[in-house]
Amino acid sequence: MSEATEIKEALEARFPALKDAVRIQREKRLWTAADKALFREVFTYAADELGFTILCTITGLDLGAELGFLYHMARESGVMLNIEGRCPKTESWGTVTDRFPGAADYEREIVDLLGARIDGLPPGARYPLPDDWPEDEHPLLKDWKPRTGAADEGAKA
Repeated sequence: MSEATEIKEALEARFPALKDAVRIQREKRLWTAADKALFREVFTYAADELGFTILCTITGLDLGAELGFLYHMARESGVMLNIEGRCPKTESWGTVTDRFPGAADYEREIVDLLGARIDGLPPGARYPLPDDWPEDEHPLLKDWKPRTGAADEGAKA
């Protein structure tokens, strides 16, 4: 049995809600999605029990009424697990910096560029937008329209 198949079976056994939601894309790439209520438990299980000790990055997505969060995790063997979570733009998402402190920069990027609210994110400098960028301007939102001069102000910094 392949490593990816073992991981898929372990996830589906531990989380019946993931039955048929774990997909092996190719030999060392797995994808799954967990609803907001289950996400943190799946994430923690992957890190603590399945050996996904490397958080490669977090990708933020504008999905219309929701924001998507793709957590790209890896084992030292090179197997990657990508876990997608979603939440309405009107709600907040929880940080994973308690498990992976380096996630702070990825989460700040999602806050700056997509306007996500991330509960528990430690204080820190904005990233990647300059400090003088308008707080309510999030340039990766699909419906973003810069206020007159906002894009110019950010470009000057």
